[in-house]
Amino acid sequence: MTTRKIKTVDHISHLPRHELLQVADAVAREKSIDREEVLNAMEQAIQKAAKAKYGYENDIRAIVNRNTGEVSILKNLTVVDVVEDPHTQISLEEAKHKVTEVEVEDVLEERLPPVEFGRVAAQSARQVIFQKVRDAERARQYEEFKDRTGQIISGVVKRVEFGNVIVDLSRAEGILRRDDIIQRETFRSGDRIRAYIAEVRPDARGPIVALSRTHPQFMARLFEQEVPEIYDGIIEVKSVARDPGSRAKLAVYTNDAAIDPVGACVGMRGARVQAVVTELQGEKVDIVLWSANPATFVVNALAPAEVVKVVLDEESHRVDVVVGEDQLSLAIGRRGQNVRLASHLTGWNIDVLTESQEVSRRTEEYASRTQLFMDSLDVDEMIAQLLAAEGFSTVEELIMAPQNELTSIEGFDEDVVHELQTRAVTYLETRSHDLLSAAEELGASPQIMTVQGVTPEMFMKLAENGVKTLDDFADLAGDELVEMLGNSMLSIDVANEMIMAARAHWFEDEK
Repeated sequence: MTTRKIKTVDHISHLPRHELLQVADAVAREKSIDREEVLNAMEQAIQKAAKAKYGYENDIRAIVNRNTGEVSILKNLTVVDVVEDPHTQISLEEAKHKVTEVEVEDVLEERLPPVEFGRVAAQSARQVIFQKVRDAERARQYEEFKDRTGQIISGVVKRVEFGNVIVDLSRAEGILRRDDIIQRETFRSGDRIRAYIAEVRPDARGPIVALSRTHPQFMARLFEQEVPEIYDGIIEVKSVARDPGSRAKLAVYTNDAAIDPVGACVGMRGARVQAVVTELQGEKVDIVLWSANPATFVVNALAPAEVVKVVLDEESHRVDVVVGEDQLSLAIGRRGQNVRLASHLTGWNIDVLTESQEVSRRTEEYASRTQLFMDSLDVDEMIAQLLAAEGFSTVEELIMAPQNELTSIEGFDEDVVHELQTRAVTYLETRSHDLLSAAEELGASPQIMTVQGVTPEMFMKLAENGVKTLDDFADLAGDELVEMLGNSMLSIDVANEMIMAARAHWFEDEK
């Protein structure tokens, strides 16, 4: 049955209380919250006082008329056949004495006399109202700031506590922690400050607005304010790398061939970039052109150094950059700053070499590969040099290479290729057997080899590092495994997959 609310007729007169509405309006304006929330808080305070007078076991609620300010206190009674709780229920027979048309499960609203607030009740009601208003104010502050993450905001320094700066943001407080302040930067109470909103999270004492002046995106947002083309989306900021207070690099790009993105960010006589540099306390800013070609982007990022050659290794995401002897210190920068920022900007690990160092490295690698093929395949130096010169660096690559690729090498016919690959297979089988035997002699369990991806070389390295059982392997963290085996053997993602595979038997045991 649908529950109906029936108000009883009484003879209690209620005078309009316009002052109640005036107080609600004043509080709503002062705290910048909705008037309705203030009135709801008042209703809860009056309801609490009414329950204290008439009994907490009663179902009582208070209503403030939004037009007149009249306060009504109502006690709800559910109509039942048999009364079990006289405080919240009324029999059908008794209900019919008060209201003619009534049914079981209907609810009667019985109007109670107004509550006269004593000192204790008034204090309690005041606390309820203050708490509800504070909660509403905090919720309003969080709603206002939660969508402003990633924006620049201005405020006034309120105080400095243990190196952390508390900033008055008008509607809330922000905190600029010591680590988010640019080096040599000091603030005093009353200083006006601009900062980047790094994070907004709710808290019992109000929203925490975490500010930063060292965040890379702070510089990007400053350029957005100074360069109309960035604000309009004509020029795009692709990436940013900062050494706060010292130096930074900004990569920009545009699809409009008529616009020079670097020149637009620099501005007439450097006016635009200088405005950003001044805000960042003299931080030197290099603006470079972004490119979809990684080699070109790396060369641009290392500016002002001039690059002779770039060698990319996409598997390890590394790049060797060759520069002249006179450009080495400029490319690396003081304490490696230039190459470090370029690496962060491009997302590639960059090694800077001089031409002589590059030649020396290539010579050593060539000699090392030649010796590897001579030892593993039992061939003379000429054949080993031919394989090394063709770019083969491991015996595994030789086995996997298509036959036509090998026969295209001068002096290699099908018989030579077949013999080389046969010797390569024999070598790998012998080496695998030797590594497995050596690892087992160290006490390593062959169960480790059942994990997909584990090679005999890995098995031996694990044994040498004390990982001798499947449980030892499963207890490792991904970064531990990578460090143990070396970056050249596997990535962190593959390491985590292998560890999870090693843990599979734990769950089988639980089942």
